[in-house]
Amino acid sequence: MNPIGSINPLAASALTRIDAPLPAGGLTSLGGTAATPTEGFGKVLDNLVAVVDGKQASAQDVTRQVLLGDSGQLHQSVIAMQEASVAFSMMVEVRNKLVDSYQELMRMQV
Repeated sequence: MNPIGSINPLAASALTRIDAPLPAGGLTSLGGTAATPTEGFGKVLDNLVAVVDGKQASAQDVTRQVLLGDSGQLHQSVIAMQEASVAFSMMVEVRNKLVDSYQELMRMQV
């Protein structure tokens, strides 16, 4: 199944209009959960960097094992390196968007 996929027609009937008034119970009565932040924004970014670092370290370990002849699974090494590369690229794009957002806020007039 395609991870992006199309909208299920049965699920589309459960969608509400944007300009429809909220029910008395708020968003939780729509089937969603109320957003309660449990971590600070800095903590989330620290976790993102830690995950990317872990993927890079794992890729290096797998590659080292292949180069030393301990493992004959070259495809696992290539997959691990690509996964680490994609994770790093995503982290860089998130950083770029954050910097752009900060610059846009600084350009706003009060």
